[in-house]
Amino acid sequence: MPSQTPGQSSTPLGATAAPLAGRVAVVTGASAGIGEAIARDLASAGARVVINARRAERLEALAREINAGAHGGSPRCVSVAGDAAEQAVIDQMLNTAKRAFGAEADLVVVNAGRGLNGSVLTSEVAQWDEMVRTNILACAALMRAAGKRMMTRFTPEQCGLGGPWLQSPCDLVVIGSVVGRHVSPFSSMYGGTKFAVHGMVEGVRRELGPRGVRVTLIAPGFVVSEFQQVAGYEQAWFQGVKERIGPPLDPADVARAVTFVAQQPAHVHVSEVMVRPTRQEYP
Repeated sequence: MPSQTPGQSSTPLGATAAPLAGRVAVVTGASAGIGEAIARDLASAGARVVINARRAERLEALAREINAGAHGGSPRCVSVAGDAAEQAVIDQMLNTAKRAFGAEADLVVVNAGRGLNGSVLTSEVAQWDEMVRTNILACAALMRAAGKRMMTRFTPEQCGLGGPWLQSPCDLVVIGSVVGRHVSPFSSMYGGTKFAVHGMVEGVRRELGPRGVRVTLIAPGFVVSEFQQVAGYEQAWFQGVKERIGPPLDPADVARAVTFVAQQPAHVHVSEVMVRPTRQEYP
């Protein structure tokens, strides 16, 4: 199989050149790492994308790069800088999608998050509040705001067998973690927040599925990005992990999973994807 570079579209053989043409996406945490790769891959697959993170300059640079490769001169990416845990920023993201692209977002990727080295006993308590706010509360707030809008696309009667929702795929995708399923002592505080996220995703899936909205959990294993430095992992420790399980995932590996989920027919829901490096035996 040919190799694939970061940001390259994952369009399968026989599919259209732009499988997500007509879709409007929102991606949080898009200034680097997994979020940036997701934004690139969705845009490459034809989606129009609103990107969010706190680092405005990096967001604007990414938007310019994506738009430089767009055909026809129409912008395919706009940025909304700000804290994804703030309701005003969440509303701005969703409103910007409709204003810039003429339609409500039908592909919202909840990616913003942060890690923390250490367990319940050893991690830095001063960082707990921020991590809980970013990983749990911000995630819940965006799922709530996006989910309420997505529910209004069709009436309950229109969401039955043979209804118009079958021509209109709609996705709420949340980036979790393998340690949200298999909580590990070396990062049990972080894993605990992702455990909570996994639970919320399943609850929202059951609530929105009957309304034609697919709610999907993507749970990556070890991905090399800024995450490790922000979380405070020791470089020597992580280097040992890479040697033991490597090669680790690249952000583009996770992005391809998101694009794959989104391009399924509306009646097909890949509800959970766990992506690990081949040699990662634990967690």
